[in-house]
Amino acid sequence: MSTTKVLPLLEPEAVAPCCPPLTERPLTAAEAEQAAVMFKALGDPVRLRLFSAIASHEGGEACVCDISDVGVSQPTVSHHLKKLKDAGLLSSERRGTWVYYRVEPAVLAAMGQLLTRAASV
Repeated sequence: MSTTKVLPLLEPEAVAPCCPPLTERPLTAAEAEQAAVMFKALGDPVRLRLFSAIASHEGGEACVCDISDVGVSQPTVSHHLKKLKDAGLLSSERRGTWVYYRVEPAVLAAMGQLLTRAASV
């Protein structure tokens, strides 16, 4: 019997998105920098697979032991997870000897909003 407790995730609307939709207006330099960091982190196929594995994992979080089979060594997986975490796309929590990762609540909503068409007035 597992004693691991799944922590609730914050609602996406709890954090403001980084940028307006690309079709609304040109991004400022600061907004473009912030968005570029997120997309650069996802620009590597291994990182994209890890991000997808975590985002789609039951409960919205995954133990590193459950997602490390992406065709690279464990140190390389750790390197890629650190890059995703440094970009603000993931958070992590150590539980005993394992580290659990979860997608930051507003990340998917913010990235989705950036890529959607601005609402017509």
